[in-house]
Amino acid sequence: MDLFDELLWRGLAYQWTGEDALPARLRDGPITLYCGFDPSAPSLHIGNLVGLTTLRRFQKAGHHPIAVAGGGTGMIGDPSGKSEERNLLSESELAENVASIRAQIARFLDFDAGASLVNNADWLGALGYIEFLRDVGKHFSVNAMLAKESVRARLESRAGISYTEFSYMLMQAYDFVHLHETAGCELQVGGSDQFGNISVGVDLGRRMHGVQLFGLTWPLVTRSDGVKMGKTAEGAVWLDPARTSPYAFYQWFVNVPDADAGPFLRFFTELPREEIEALEADVARAPQKREAQRRLARELTLLVHGEDGLRAAERASAALFGGDLDGLTETELLEIFADVPSKDLPRARLGAITAGEALTEAGLAKSKSEARRLIEGGGASIGNRRIDDAERPVGLGDLASETVAVLRAGKNRFALLRFAR
Repeated sequence: MDLFDELLWRGLAYQWTGEDALPARLRDGPITLYCGFDPSAPSLHIGNLVGLTTLRRFQKAGHHPIAVAGGGTGMIGDPSGKSEERNLLSESELAENVASIRAQIARFLDFDAGASLVNNADWLGALGYIEFLRDVGKHFSVNAMLAKESVRARLESRAGISYTEFSYMLMQAYDFVHLHETAGCELQVGGSDQFGNISVGVDLGRRMHGVQLFGLTWPLVTRSDGVKMGKTAEGAVWLDPARTSPYAFYQWFVNVPDADAGPFLRFFTELPREEIEALEADVARAPQKREAQRRLARELTLLVHGEDGLRAAERASAALFGGDLDGLTETELLEIFADVPSKDLPRARLGAITAGEALTEAGLAKSKSEARRLIEGGGASIGNRRIDDAERPVGLGDLASETVAVLRAGKNRFALLRFAR
């Protein structure tokens, strides 16, 4: 398959301008393209993965990607998909965020081989208001702008739309023209919610310079169970390991529904078609094995967090399901078992509390006699070592980290005791 056919197969070519002209242009030779990233936080999240992996895909096919950090447009705010106006960050906050996400983008793109990261604040900030109205604004019809979905939806909402956000599409359109003028950029890519903004940029290039520019969008990615891409009950799944650990990142993908495993392998990985189709067949044949989800999690954790991050994620995952707890940090242990019951006990009780008492204190047994029966039946363990004596003391050697003992009853009931005070 050529690149455009591969994008179609992977479900990444949802809408595009120019009809047959864009596929023909991609076959004709290398093209410079760009995708914008919102620097409203100091980290990107997995909702940005489609843009990052698509730029990477283009670069590997010989094209020249530009990642645009919206330090300028971020001061305006995109109304697309928003029910109300966002809180705008200061110029210094946006600059710090742009610097922070550079390292994350560098894991996807090779800046030494032609890829680049630019900040649109560099040109938008230098643009005078009268100059902008004269050279850019005159090409826009207010009637056409009002017809855009992102504007119309906000006009119909209780919050309405400010002149600031109403102007956003002009700024994004000018980005496209500026990148064409300075870098020969011919293609903008993004999610389908950006198609209106992208098409305005294509039109502005024609009006200002008589050039043929192109737009390409992929469908908005959501999970089949209704969970928004990159979201959990606790918030976003970040690419920054200080915000979302490699383990939590890995587990998010391991736990995607079966219906999403195949599409996500197509969207996010570079695995070949035959391998992805084989993994999709595995989902249909033996869904309980979650082979496709594990491969998805492994490929993306390796890409985002490197080999060390992947090893840490797999080690933590193995520990949760009966592997060796040795070598895990206290932070990793507390994260792995974040959803299980825990109790703090005085440090002085370490070495004095018995295994039976520990099970009771942890809530895994209702009484000492129930704890004894559990132990005698071979169904209790500390760490991953079976308890064979209810009266034996729980000591320093039973701790999985400096303060934490991990207790288990049966196969799936866990609890933590922390001897920290």
